[in-house]
Amino acid sequence: MSDAVLKLSGLTREFKQGGETLQVLKGIDLEIGKGEIVALVGQSGAGKSTLLHQIGLLDRPSTGTIEIEGKDATKMNDHQRTMLRRSALGFVYQFHYLQPDFSAEENIIIPQMIAGRARKDAATRADKLLGALGLSARASHRPARLSGGEQQRVAIARALANKPHLILADEPTGNLDPETADHVFSMLVRIVRQTGISALIATHNLDLADKMDRVVELRDGLLS
Repeated sequence: MSDAVLKLSGLTREFKQGGETLQVLKGIDLEIGKGEIVALVGQSGAGKSTLLHQIGLLDRPSTGTIEIEGKDATKMNDHQRTMLRRSALGFVYQFHYLQPDFSAEENIIIPQMIAGRARKDAATRADKLLGALGLSARASHRPARLSGGEQQRVAIARALANKPHLILADEPTGNLDPETADHVFSMLVRIVRQTGISALIATHNLDLADKMDRVVELRDGLLS
């Protein structure tokens, strides 16, 4: 695939448990192109979260390479990996993990300021994202005053705040009722499409998976 945002080659991850070795990932090869939305499916315990942690540079693989926009992250030191993660990746989890003492807008401003953006510019970006996700009227509300679906939409806006090239989502609608999940997922896909970024979305919902560009399944440590 040309113009790949993500390329995995021979990726493995082993864990030591007592005197035994547990091999979760056994040689993953995957490419995701610019603007492509890929569903990652597989049974619970198959290693989807482990794979996303590898791609998200939150853990190091046992062997293999992870290239993000042509840069081999496996050859980088921790600081370089942090900088690449901050500039190129956005994360959405099953649980929103919003900061409870800050408003929806502030939750989106904070990661931008950490990345070096001025507060005024960060606020403008936050307001634009909240508007795109139908949350302008909720900008000043803290997470406790938002519904589950609204909280997850704020989490999506936060993931997009620093204009990443690849969104990694781990069961982003798994904690929502079916109707809300479908609504939030539709908004996620729409805004990803509009911005032209790529996404890898782990989900158990095969109906949602079928709405993406491509579906890959993780089984026995390999992708198919």
